[in-house]
Amino acid sequence: MEESAKIIEKILALGGFTGVAVSFDEERRRVSFLIEDDLVKRQVPSILQSLEVLVNLIVQKKAGFSVMVDLNNYRKERERLIVELAKAAAHKALMTKEAVELPPMNAYERRLVHLEISANPSLATESLGEHKDRRVVIRHIE
Repeated sequence: MEESAKIIEKILALGGFTGVAVSFDEERRRVSFLIEDDLVKRQVPSILQSLEVLVNLIVQKKAGFSVMVDLNNYRKERERLIVELAKAAAHKALMTKEAVELPPMNAYERRLVHLEISANPSLATESLGEHKDRRVVIRHIE
């Protein structure tokens, strides 16, 4: 992974990005970037997608596996918000005993919701919809 980190840092430096910090967590297969650049700060979601593709091409070539990429803690904060949303929806489903439908999410975010709700035996989840409209529904089990 160290070799991959050097390649990635060199590519970012060639791109004109300064103040780049890269940290690898090999056990969890995560790579986190902190980039102090105004352009990056304004466009984190789109840059994150591109950076993830680039990083995974390099890491797969060098280490033989893929990694989860985070940029300026965007993904970490998003995960926290999704878990909080799942907890609030679970509480509502328990109180009202009605199904609670969450907004559309990508597969990773839906998985976070399913995992969070699976800890409560009084609730069940299912994914409904297709493609970009796929979302999680939380139901109370009688």
